[in-house]
Amino acid sequence: MSDKVILTCTECLSRNYTTTKNKKTHTERIELKKFCPKCGKHTIHKETK
Repeated sequence: MSDKVILTCTECLSRNYTTTKNKKTHTERIELKKFCPKCGKHTIHKETK
């Protein structure tokens, strides 16, 4: 059972990526270092509600 989550850039707050995660095994929010096309650099992207 995996649910869709949206990843948001921590610097410019643009919603750039979507991914899936299993909420039964990973209850905490995802934080990934991804490329933000709006900022033009690699930033930390956090899961939104």
